[in-house]
Amino acid sequence: MLRPFLSIAVLLYVAVATAAPASAETYRDQSLALTAITDLDLERYQGRWYEIARFPFYFERDCYAVTADYALRDDGTLSVLNQCAEGSVTGAIKSAKGVAWRVAGGQLKVSFVPIPFLNKWIAGDYWVLALDAEYSLAVIGSPKGKTGWILSRQPAISDVERAQALASLKQFGYDTTHLIFTEH
Repeated sequence: MLRPFLSIAVLLYVAVATAAPASAETYRDQSLALTAITDLDLERYQGRWYEIARFPFYFERDCYAVTADYALRDDGTLSVLNQCAEGSVTGAIKSAKGVAWRVAGGQLKVSFVPIPFLNKWIAGDYWVLALDAEYSLAVIGSPKGKTGWILSRQPAISDVERAQALASLKQFGYDTTHLIFTEH
């Protein structure tokens, strides 16, 4: 008797988890080609990243002090831990655990679905569009243009780094006027 209930619960969870991203606004001119870097070293990429800016995204509504921690796993995937403070920099911590895997070069898929066998069907695009040689500043986007981030190893970046990151997003057709700059 429990099996039908679990099946319905899983279906409801999947419907809710996929509905919000599907209806998200698009921030990118999709007529422009989007290309990810080709030589992403996952070992160097792992560790803590601070969100400098993001396009509005349902999970991050009212989020401050946003971080993403990536750790390489034995199977070649990355564990993902996204955290933010709700309401203010000192607010309660909200977190989401997920997994990311490489599709090609700097093209990754990421899923926060807690049911592992569903990950490959319910995953978002996470493309590393630009990355400095020191692996200290990254620009992330997606082909559909519904998500995008500027990430840094430090909670603040210089004006020059900011200009470079914005130029990278604009090059791929992103309308950077929609960016939310994260307070840390």
